[in-house]
Amino acid sequence: MRRALLTGLLPLLLATPAAAMPLSGKTGAEVVEVATAAQLAGALAAAVPGQTIRLAPGEYHGAFVARRPGTSAAPITLTGPADAVLVNDGPSGAAPSCPAPGGGWDSGYGLWLYEAPYWRLTGFTVKDSKKGVVLDASPHVVIDGLYVHHVEDEGVHFRRSSSDGVLRGSRITHTGLVQPGYGEGVYLGSAGSNWGCHGNTGGADRSDRVQVTGNTIGPYVAAEHIDVKEGTSGGLISGNTFDGTGVSGQNSADSWVDVKGSGYTIENNTGTFAPPGTFANGYETHNPATTPSFLNGCGNVWRGNGSDLGGMGGYAIKITSTSKCAADPNVVHSSNTVTGATRGLTNVPVTPG
Repeated sequence: MRRALLTGLLPLLLATPAAAMPLSGKTGAEVVEVATAAQLAGALAAAVPGQTIRLAPGEYHGAFVARRPGTSAAPITLTGPADAVLVNDGPSGAAPSCPAPGGGWDSGYGLWLYEAPYWRLTGFTVKDSKKGVVLDASPHVVIDGLYVHHVEDEGVHFRRSSSDGVLRGSRITHTGLVQPGYGEGVYLGSAGSNWGCHGNTGGADRSDRVQVTGNTIGPYVAAEHIDVKEGTSGGLISGNTFDGTGVSGQNSADSWVDVKGSGYTIENNTGTFAPPGTFANGYETHNPATTPSFLNGCGNVWRGNGSDLGGMGGYAIKITSTSKCAADPNVVHSSNTVTGATRGLTNVPVTPG
């Protein structure tokens, strides 16, 4: 009986490609091994909560889109070593007015999560794409230990209310290769002019409470290392290393971090600048005239940041407007330090601590 059962199963086992077979991982979650672009695209399309998709070393060329949601208790994981590299040779086709997968259009994004919450992206590399990693309507995503480099526009973008995400332990270099003023390392939210597409029912893009921690960003990030857009709030930017070499100065891209959101904590980061590049200030705030205005550039806190402006930048931390934030002021603590600044630590009174 047992020999007959095994004999009946053998043809089925032999017909299943080993790279696509679900295996029992050490954590107990299902593991799908992939080694080709076709296998990766198929695994993303069929992903289920609790599953791990594991990349073999090598280059994967294609338009990789994840649209299957994980859950809080059972996130979906895409993982691989640093020499597992995602490359999108696009874009191609006619883009819709508001980006959405399908219709024969290739966005050119290295990896696109669309309405795919609760994913974990770990270890692999994304390069040679229009954008690096884009999250649309994908909250609770953790990006850990990725290397994103040599992309035409931004490296990592939390968009369309992709809130409560984490970007940590990752490296981002060489962005903005085609449009330097749009080559942010990390982009949180969307400009108010794009809320009709990326906002909630025409409202703000509430990519709130995103944590950007322990990353190395730069050199040759052509725009801001982190651009915090209006309408977002409550995030954390902590323990990052910013290398401003190669900042373009185009489209006001002349600082490590530009904060237009509110209620962010920016702490224990280290920033440096050296030529080539254009550099105005280490950290800046701005107050775009969108509604509600209280979401724009107020109530942010800086503490414990070390800044070396290389003798070319003005302030380590420049608060653009105090009158617009009178009810919820930005706070710069005395634990911030600066060297190589032409104008000093900040243009506002310093708070002890």
